Amino acid sequence: MKIVPNLWFDNAAEDAAKLYTSIFKNSRITSVTKYPEAATEFSGKPAGSVLTVEFELDGNPFLALNGGPDFRFNESVSFEIPCEDQEEVDYYWSKLTENGGEESMCGWLKDRFGLSWQVVPRRLGEIMADPDQKKVEAATAAYLTMRKLDIATIEEAYASA
Repeated sequence: MKIVPNLWFDNAAEDAAKLYTSIFKNSRITSVTKYPEAATEFSGKPAGSVLTVEFELDGNPFLALNGGPDFRFNESVSFEIPCEDQEEVDYYWSKLTENGGEESMCGWLKDRFGLSWQVVPRRLGEIMADPDQKKVEAATAAYLTMRKLDIATIEEAYASA
């Protein structure tokens, strides 16, 4: 059994799927459905316009729906991108914040569609699990001041504690 995240957009489902599949390796759009004539009055969407886009991000299934303006994304749900190194952090950060994305704090951002992402080095999880609370506190104090996470700065704070 799979769980498929369903992302609600007003009219940007296809644009979002194209962006996300261009950023993540091993990704593709698998199908696009259109609004049928019978749904136009109920949905307010013209027949033939994009209804859903099914896509995969690194093999994980997603669905994007053009459902109208009733619902918006917020930070209570986000997608985490575990990164191996600073190069990956920088790559995902720049791709997801370009063209209207917004930086937030502690590795969080919103893309231009308002969807929240966490761009986090895998190493941070290891640091946070260290039983030496002094080191954890030092690393935490360092990353709490950051927008995009800087692995070297976090490591330096961690090692110096």
